[in-house]
Amino acid sequence: MSSTATQAPVKLTKKDFDSGIDVRWCPGCGDYAILANIQRTLPTFNIPRENTVFISGIGCSSRFPYYMNTYGFHTIHGRAPAVATGLKCYRPELNVWVVTGDGDGLSIGGNHLIHAIRRNIDLNILLFNNRIYGLTKGQYSPTSEVGKVGKSTPMGSIDRPFNPLSVALGAEATFVARAIDSDAKLMQKVLVAAQGHRGTSFIELFQNCNVFNNAAFDYFTDRQVKDDLQLVVEDGQPMLFGKNKSKGIIMKNHRLAVATLGEDGVTEADVLIHRASDPDPSMAFWLSRFEPPAFPVVVGVLRSVERPTYDESMKAQIAIARETKGPGDLKDLLYSGETWTVS
Repeated sequence: MSSTATQAPVKLTKKDFDSGIDVRWCPGCGDYAILANIQRTLPTFNIPRENTVFISGIGCSSRFPYYMNTYGFHTIHGRAPAVATGLKCYRPELNVWVVTGDGDGLSIGGNHLIHAIRRNIDLNILLFNNRIYGLTKGQYSPTSEVGKVGKSTPMGSIDRPFNPLSVALGAEATFVARAIDSDAKLMQKVLVAAQGHRGTSFIELFQNCNVFNNAAFDYFTDRQVKDDLQLVVEDGQPMLFGKNKSKGIIMKNHRLAVATLGEDGVTEADVLIHRASDPDPSMAFWLSRFEPPAFPVVVGVLRSVERPTYDESMKAQIAIARETKGPGDLKDLLYSGETWTVS
């Protein structure tokens, strides 16, 4: 969450965050829904537009800053987290959002992404995952499934895909969440939770590319199956899902398992409680790996823990250095230490 506690509340609306620029995504693209939900959610933070910044890399998702009536940077491929890191460290009072995609963030930008996460810089990172390269017309991406046929893989991809949430958790993420472009209510709830978190908030947004990878998520988002194949986790609540909440996640033989309430003596008391604030990320990692048909796909906030942020720690370190050593002098720095003269 940005350092905006001293600012006076600002009353804004969705329209205030609309830049008025003609939105140029393919008709039916899931990016429209994400844009609309972010524009609806930002006014609730009461943060001035001039203190809000959207930084993107390259890809369909990275058009985002043009459509937001805030400050923004459209940077280069994969480097949005690096630019955002520099900005947040220099201007810690700003509310900084990174918009990236599965190709931009997990291929050329992979190192920048994981290091921003491990440092716990106070950023909100939105990774649009459509499991395809849409801007460059349909090549497989780092999250495409094995066997994906595309323009760069006519015989099917032989790569194992990344799981973005597992990658983030492996990088010691303090906040990890997932939402779906078609679920406005859940997305807005997750965005609010991310804004309230101090540190790096990483959100994977399943986003349909209706031109090059249409219906990629229908196997668990279709109205006919979503109740049984989606688990919406809430901190402190039992992990129940299914029609009428008839199923739950239990521990069986030291492993997670799906059980139906009323069968084999299973009751709601046997269902595990979701603990997003658990300092041990093991359960969050397990949840990030859930996949049908054995398990439901998990959406919501999987992990939210507190840890010092990089930008706060850096600011404190600079203050101590100035107090103990004075303001410093650039010339003295350049001529100190191991220096030599070339004649």
